[in-house]
Amino acid sequence: MNLSALRRGFANSVVQAVLVVVGLIWLTPLAGLLLSSLRSTQDTARGGWWTTFTSPGQLSFDNYAALLENSGITRAFWNTVLISVPTTMLVVVIAALAGYAFAWLDFPGRNALFLLVVALLVVPVQIGLLPVAKLFGQLGLFGTIPGVVLFHVSYGLPFAIFLLRNYFAEIPREMLEAARMDGGSEWRIFIQLVLPVGRPALASLAIFQFLWVWNDMLVALLFADSSAQPLTVELQSQIRQFGSNIDVLAPGAFLSLIVPVVVFFAFQRHFVQGVMAGSVK
Repeated sequence: MNLSALRRGFANSVVQAVLVVVGLIWLTPLAGLLLSSLRSTQDTARGGWWTTFTSPGQLSFDNYAALLENSGITRAFWNTVLISVPTTMLVVVIAALAGYAFAWLDFPGRNALFLLVVALLVVPVQIGLLPVAKLFGQLGLFGTIPGVVLFHVSYGLPFAIFLLRNYFAEIPREMLEAARMDGGSEWRIFIQLVLPVGRPALASLAIFQFLWVWNDMLVALLFADSSAQPLTVELQSQIRQFGSNIDVLAPGAFLSLIVPVVVFFAFQRHFVQGVMAGSVK
């Protein structure tokens, strides 16, 4: 027994050591970007970010002060927020309503419509760029933040509906029937029963959607003009125009990276629950 316990303890120690190493490797680029964002242009030209461990006097928040004075970066940051947050909320709300309808409501053509939703999952986003751009131009949405939001919502809904429909379908039928027998309307059942039960899946979907939209550059590069472009496009533009202004680009890139990291870790518990939902009975 003691030998078996020692073997298990050794195996667990090895696994933990490997996970620590993997975690450190994963965090190294983030740490390097953070330290680079706290160094001056002259210090960056003299050596790599690792020299801050021997010369911590290089670090300061002057770059972030300069970042706040860069109107292009600050405007692009708020554009990213105005694109990512409404898109995520709309996708989650609409997909939750549609997922519940496909899972538990009987209406004509339900199966055919759901098959259409599944079929839309295999349509590449690149196919719709030019036709939708032409349509948005006719509607006056091209180059605007609402146009970018609408595009992301329309292309995010098929996967979101598919995910939530399958999750809601696992809710025990007896639970819903008991709520109906107690006089609950479909809307009340959806709000007070289905949404709390589906919180892990909703959180997972919100994280995926937010990360996708926040880090997107392809759609924004085509559909957003200079006044509506998000942070990814603005950083790419400044790299092309001012390749040496690392004192602005480094903190801007770190700001673009840290927000989704914070969002992920803030909802990590719900994310894991949503991913593991249905794997263990």
